[in-house]
Amino acid sequence: QVRLVESGGGLAQPGESLSLSCTFSEDIHSSDTVGWYRQPAGKQRERVATISFGGGGSYDESVAGRFTISLDYHKNTFDLQMNGLKPEDTALYLCGVWGPRGDYWGQGIQVTVSS
Repeated sequence: QVRLVESGGGLAQPGESLSLSCTFSEDIHSSDTVGWYRQPAGKQRERVATISFGGGGSYDESVAGRFTISLDYHKNTFDLQMNGLKPEDTALYLCGVWGPRGDYWGQGIQVTVSS
């Protein structure tokens, strides 16, 4: 069964950093795009950052300059380093792998930014 498992997250104060990691149970192919979305409570899911083979990260303007996405093909993992966290970053964060084989999503992991 194809699975994506997120780890990391939790509670942080404004200005602090957190890191998220996502592990894919299959090989990540060069034709795949991987990345992170988030869904604040009561709101729609929104794109945070994506990355694909040979390319740099693409970021929503709300996180550009603060978040960094990275991909390790050998380990089939990709991470989201979140610096300078703000209360508005509070959300359920979901990782995904999208490509010719299909679209796969993790269950999500909570990130809460509060003083």
